[in-house]
Amino acid sequence: MDQRVEALAARAALRYLDGLEDRPVAPSPDALARLPELGGPLPDDPTPDDEVLRLLEEVAGPATVGSAGGRYFGFVIGTSLPAARAASWLASAWDQNAGLVVASPAAAALEDIAGGWLLDVLGLPAGSGVGFVTGATAGNLVGLATARHALLAGQGWDVEEAGLFGAPPLTVVVGDEVHVSVLKALAVLGLGRSRVVRVPVDDHGRMRADRLPPLDDRTILCLQAGNVNTGASDPFPELSPLARAAGAWVHVDGAFGLWLAAAPDRAHLVAGVGDADSWSSDGHKWLNVPYDSGLAICCDPAPMVAAMSTSAAYLQAAGRPEPYQFTPEISRRARGIEVWAALRSLGRSGVAELVERCCRLATRFAAGLHAAGHDVLDDVVANQVLVAFGDDDTTRLVVAAVQADGTCWCGPTVWQGRTAMRISVSSSATTDDDVDRSLDAIVRLAADVTASR
Repeated sequence: MDQRVEALAARAALRYLDGLEDRPVAPSPDALARLPELGGPLPDDPTPDDEVLRLLEEVAGPATVGSAGGRYFGFVIGTSLPAARAASWLASAWDQNAGLVVASPAAAALEDIAGGWLLDVLGLPAGSGVGFVTGATAGNLVGLATARHALLAGQGWDVEEAGLFGAPPLTVVVGDEVHVSVLKALAVLGLGRSRVVRVPVDDHGRMRADRLPPLDDRTILCLQAGNVNTGASDPFPELSPLARAAGAWVHVDGAFGLWLAAAPDRAHLVAGVGDADSWSSDGHKWLNVPYDSGLAICCDPAPMVAAMSTSAAYLQAAGRPEPYQFTPEISRRARGIEVWAALRSLGRSGVAELVERCCRLATRFAAGLHAAGHDVLDDVVANQVLVAFGDDDTTRLVVAAVQADGTCWCGPTVWQGRTAMRISVSSSATTDDDVDRSLDAIVRLAADVTASR
């Protein structure tokens, strides 16, 4: 087999990674202007592989966002650990369908092992079902579908067979700071975005236990580990026992905040999170594995399998729950391989150090911005920083200037009615020097914007 193009791709990938330190985080206008070169009519004749690769490297590569580097702080995007990135390349070469054990015994074994390690490091119940999905949105979908199955089965209704037409109604309770991925999952499941009961939150975005409505055995209580703006988590020790006593299902959206449980010095921030029924999280955030990598976890695997299963004569079973029975897809890539590689390379102490380091660097950001006279809007308890630079218009102009400058990349948000810049520190590549360089740029640009108004 001709491996020349694969070797060229490997060298191109390494060139890209080596150049991240020196390039702007955001693509330049010139780079964006070249993207149409990738289009046009589909060629009638084949294009040589090396020419295809050249177009990708020379045209698409410069138009990428440098989120694999250390100065990307927009959204909550981690880079890829070397071992996880290398495992992803190898997994692409293996090209395994991880839906069935018989289709890839190696992928199934690696995901079984990685799932057990995940439960251990996150402090979740041993024996929980783990599905390797595309992201926390899909993880929320699986967790909420499992809740829907379990609660309706308790009412004598088989939702997978009969659907929701005529089904006993379910109540979904969320906090006012519920993440949009939960609402999207509810919409897809037919439970509705606007039918939810919203609970007020405190000044940090945490659900107020004293404002919780009555719960019963037809209620799904959606809690949050890691508010997308502040990093704060709902008070699980206050909320979960109330749900448990009422027979309600507790689902936790823990896209990044669930990983706080892996850091001994931060685990108290999510105390009691393991008492839920289901959890969603991401690997491509704080575990720093390549996209796409999400996790769907359910304490009792049985309703999870019932909610996700299907059958066909050709789906050869291995005498155990198959990987596809924990995910929405039947066929899928073996994304658990990268999770296994990341956990194996880091170990328990490495995962804890990664989480703790990001939190420390977020605190460094906040301290520098506060020292420069800017308004840090909330306590920095994890990896999220909110800062305003005066009125809303000024803040928006500073965010735009930071993005155009390219030293780092941060995004806008609105927190309790005020426009802010949101800084998310979740990359293993970020160093103290990256933070200091970024601080210098942000403070300089904020001064320029303020002087021009």
